[in-house]
Amino acid sequence: MNRSQVAFVVSFFSTSIILFTLSQFVRKQLADAGYHISDIILYGLNTTDYNRADEVTGESSWGLMDDLKHILTPQAFALTLAVITTVFLYVKVAHRRRKPVLNPQAWQEFPLKEKIVISPNTAIYRFALPHPQDVLGLPIGQHISVSAEINGKDIMRSYTPTSSDDDLGHFDLLIKSYEKGNISRMFSLLKLGDKVRIKGPKGQFNYSPTLATSIGMIAGGTGITPMLQIIRASLKNPMDKTKLSLIYANVNFEDILLKKELDELVDVNPDRFTVYYVLNNAPEGWKGGVGFVAKDQIQTYLPPTADDVKILMCGPPPMMNAMKKHLEELKYPAPRTVSKLVDQDVYPRSTWNGLLIDGAQVQCGLHIGTLLPTGYQINPVLANNPKSKGFGALRASTLPPE
Repeated sequence: MNRSQVAFVVSFFSTSIILFTLSQFVRKQLADAGYHISDIILYGLNTTDYNRADEVTGESSWGLMDDLKHILTPQAFALTLAVITTVFLYVKVAHRRRKPVLNPQAWQEFPLKEKIVISPNTAIYRFALPHPQDVLGLPIGQHISVSAEINGKDIMRSYTPTSSDDDLGHFDLLIKSYEKGNISRMFSLLKLGDKVRIKGPKGQFNYSPTLATSIGMIAGGTGITPMLQIIRASLKNPMDKTKLSLIYANVNFEDILLKKELDELVDVNPDRFTVYYVLNNAPEGWKGGVGFVAKDQIQTYLPPTADDVKILMCGPPPMMNAMKKHLEELKYPAPRTVSKLVDQDVYPRSTWNGLLIDGAQVQCGLHIGTLLPTGYQINPVLANNPKSKGFGALRASTLPPE
C-alpha cells in the first residue's frame, strides 16, 4: 500500500469515527430534550383528521427547531471542525509531493545515497533527489539516460529504475557490473556522495491499468528491471485488474535477481501474478524449467493470444530472436516498436540490430506493444555481424562481448 492509499484509509476511518460519534452525540441530546430520532420525520406533518384541519398549527415544527438550536453546542461544533480538519490533512498528505525532478531537455546530477548489494557483481544504487518530498517523475514503462566521461569520451546508457514515484526523495537503479563495462563498472566504483548525470524520461510507452486484461512477460538476466517496474505498479494499484505472468530465465540460481520479492508478490497476489523460473544450470531438486525457454513453456505459463493480451520481452538478443520465433509459431501478432533506441541520440536508426549492455548483449521488445530498454546502448558492430543473428537453441543468459 503506497503513501496516498494509507492517507486515504486513515482519513476515511477517522472521518467515519468522527461522524458516528457526532451522530450519537446529537441523538443523545435530542433524547434528553424529549425527541426520539425515529419520530423526528413526523414533526411538521399533518397527523390530525382532515375534518379538523382548521385546528392544525405549525407550533410542533418550530418547537423542534428551537430545541435543535439549543442542542448545537460548542462540542458539536468541535466535532464538525474535526471532520473538516481530517479532510484537509488528507488532501495535504496525498498531494504534498513536489513537482517531478526529471527534465528531458537537461542533464542533472544526483548523489549516491545508498548501495544495497544483491550479489558480488549486482547492486541497487539509491540516488538522492534534491528534496525529501521530491519525485523522479518517470512514467511507468519509460527509462532514463545515464552519462559519464570515461577515458575522454562521453558514454551514455539507458536504465529503467526499479523505484517509482511512490518512493519520495530518491530513485533506485538495479545494475549488474561487468569487468569490461563502461557505465556499469563506473557504478561499481561509486562512493557515497558521488554524483551521476541523469536525463529523462525517455521512450514512448506508458503503462496504464487499461493497457490489457493480461500481460505475459519473458525476461532474461537484468531484463527483469523494466518488468519489475510494471509488475510493482500494477499490483499496488487496487483499481488495476490486469493479470501478469512472468517467465524469468537465468544461467545459475544465484543469478536470479530479486527472487525473494518476486516470490512475495506471487504469495500476496496469487490470482493476479505468477512466475516461472528457467535456469541453464539448475541445482539439484530444482522444480522450475531447465535449459532454454521453450515454446511449450510459453504456451503453458503465458496467456494465450488475444486482442487484449500483450507480451513483453527483455533479454539477450539471441534469446529474444528465439522468443519471437516461438511467439510467431504460437500465432501471437508480430511486435512493433514504439519506444525507439534512437531516443538516446547515440546512433542512427540504420544501426538497430544488436544491443550492448556494458559488455553483455540485451534486447527488449513487446509483442503488440513496445521496446523497453534497460541498461544498454546500440552496438553498431553487431549490425553487420552474422554472429548476432540466426541462433537456434539459445541459452537464456547474457553473452560475452564481441
